[in-house]
Amino acid sequence: MTELMGRGIELMFVGMSVVFLFLTMLVIAINGMSLFIQRFFPDQPVNIKSTSAKINTPEDKAIIAAITAALIMHRNKK
Repeated sequence: MTELMGRGIELMFVGMSVVFLFLTMLVIAINGMSLFIQRFFPDQPVNIKSTSAKINTPEDKAIIAAITAALIMHRNKK
């Protein structure tokens, strides 16, 4: 019985060690990919003036008015 408990505890520590090593390698890989992406593909700044200048057509203004009205109605329900 004592030998069986010893084997069980040994197997538990081996399993926990394997899981710990796998999770450590996963964190290192994710951080490495994040650094790679940030270095070679940096975020492009968004030009707000160019996006807001495109809202000139009546259809766009109607859509914005509908969305605004829907938000006001949703907030008034509470």
